Amino acid sequence: MSATIWPVLQFLLCAVLIAVAGFVLSRSADRLADAYGWGRGWVGLALLATVTSLPELASGISAVALVGAPNLAVGNALGACVVNLAFLVVVDLLQRGQPIYHHASATHLLSAGFGVVMLGFVVMSLVTGRAAPFLLHVGLYSPVLLALYLLALKSVFKHEQANHRPSAADATPVDAKREWWRFGMAAVVVLVAGTWLPDAADDMSQALGLSRSFVGTVFMALATTLPEMAVTVSALRLGALDMTIGNLLGSNLFNATILAVADLAYTQGPLLADVAPAHAGSAATALVMTGLVIVGLVMRPQGRVLRVASWISVGLVAAYGVNAALHYLSG
Repeated sequence: MSATIWPVLQFLLCAVLIAVAGFVLSRSADRLADAYGWGRGWVGLALLATVTSLPELASGISAVALVGAPNLAVGNALGACVVNLAFLVVVDLLQRGQPIYHHASATHLLSAGFGVVMLGFVVMSLVTGRAAPFLLHVGLYSPVLLALYLLALKSVFKHEQANHRPSAADATPVDAKREWWRFGMAAVVVLVAGTWLPDAADDMSQALGLSRSFVGTVFMALATTLPEMAVTVSALRLGALDMTIGNLLGSNLFNATILAVADLAYTQGPLLADVAPAHAGSAATALVMTGLVIVGLVMRPQGRVLRVASWISVGLVAAYGVNAALHYLSG
């Protein structure tokens, strides 16, 4: 019994540390936005999304370089994309009045569009496997993903700056030095816990008799997205809806980029050629869910199904459930 409980306790401890640090990150980032007059959408997309995705980055590198478990790395990154998109349902439920898509900034269309392109390259690489072109041990999809990520950040920044209008909140007095210190310390906690997470997840998968693909896609992806969840809830409490959505969509852009970084750390060949085919299903699910978000941002639905959530959220829940079931059944 103890051989089973200990890995689970380690996993839960990592999750708690990540959740607490994620809350501190959200508060400090919001105050830094006040100090420097940054737009909340940009803060969510670039600053928060990058830092809250540190667990996925640390876990991905650790999984391939230390644990030797490429399925955990890919499952975690793609599973985190699916979890982030599914968490938009929670945001929709918590948002009062109209669905979140009714009030969201059009800037998020750019983030979601780049997400579709990047996930499309991931799907193609997963499907083609060893037939995909590569140089040394690195797949050619890796530099493409890195370039797309940088282009996305530049494009969204320009769009955000062109449409940002300073408000009275931008001039609120803030101790920037103190907030940078708090932000940095919370980021370190997230990084350390994220590095520890793959070992705990790998031990837990063996103790519970679950496949690494399933654990990486469901359990580890859920834990490493806790910073995004903590940031999301905190941002909603602050009334910063665009920071909330920008953080979740920006995290998905970063998660796709993590696959390129993990590919560099994986020396046995192209990373996406050495993993289970089931991961293509996760990437395709993330594509479908991102497509639903784009539809919501364009159509901006006003009604709610059974007065609970928008029909976009119903579709996101259905897609997430199908993906989890397929991974579990595939073993």
